[in-house]
Amino acid sequence: MTVQPSVLVTRRLPEAVESRLARQYRTALNSADEPLDGAALAAAMRDHDALMPTTADRIDGGLIATEGRRVRIIANFGAGTDHIDLDAAKSAGVIVTNTPDALTEATAELAILLMLMASRRASEGERELRAGAWKGWGPTHMLGQGLGGRTLGLVGFGRIAQSTAAKARCLGMSVRYFSRSRAPHEIETRLQASPVHSLQALAAEADVISLHVPGGPATRHLIDGRIFARMKPTAILVNTARGSVVDETALADALAARQIAAAGLDVYDREPEVEPALLTLPNVVLLPHLGSATVEARTAMGMQASDNVDDYFAGREPRNRVA
Repeated sequence: MTVQPSVLVTRRLPEAVESRLARQYRTALNSADEPLDGAALAAAMRDHDALMPTTADRIDGGLIATEGRRVRIIANFGAGTDHIDLDAAKSAGVIVTNTPDALTEATAELAILLMLMASRRASEGERELRAGAWKGWGPTHMLGQGLGGRTLGLVGFGRIAQSTAAKARCLGMSVRYFSRSRAPHEIETRLQASPVHSLQALAAEADVISLHVPGGPATRHLIDGRIFARMKPTAILVNTARGSVVDETALADALAARQIAAAGLDVYDREPEVEPALLTLPNVVLLPHLGSATVEARTAMGMQASDNVDDYFAGREPRNRVA
């Protein structure tokens, strides 16, 4: 009798995904939906054939080197993999996969939402109303700024950035981008997007800067005090990428001094902790990592991660292998 492979899922996933996994594998689910500590993750590495972690799980070299490790594939639930030591996985012969396409539209929608909320002071207005401080309509009450005719500057120009560009064009924005490599001409033409030669030049030109680069050492604090000093005093920063990309202390200083107008953040450097200075500022929108938080996106992510597990145990090359 063939024994089904064992899969541990570190957090609750949409019901359709959990049901699929339970039908196909000996599946251990996290019904409490609490993050697993290091000891629990180490036990999972020893007791299961596959691990399905999320961005909240730190899969470092020490964990991958767990004595008696059984896990042969880490099927990440998410596109970013900066929380996984890919080099250690490669050295250990552990396959790592991700879900690169499933969350594109949902995250781009959230980037646009943050732009609108920050530019129109939406969360500031809601706080005023809920606090009972609203005195009624007035011609100059809580004036924001429109996005039509403004320049959107994209840092990174992958799938999510391109989807954000398409949505921003519908709002009447022009699009500029800075990326390590230039996009194909047909994409630039379709999105009416043009490249800028440096991040500093983009910072000086853009009315809204939206971040779409991976996390990791190469991009840590890419957006720092030097970039804020180049931005317009009316500019807005939006981050739906990774919290580590922004120097949050420098951002708080820039917002407090009105060096820039506003920011909209969905990710943070020390999640779930948020830089305390940001919590006190009226001109920053703070969301709890909701980028892919739609039923459609999270289900698609789970199904894609499951496809990768299926590929591996069927003897096929996993379709979204990154290590």
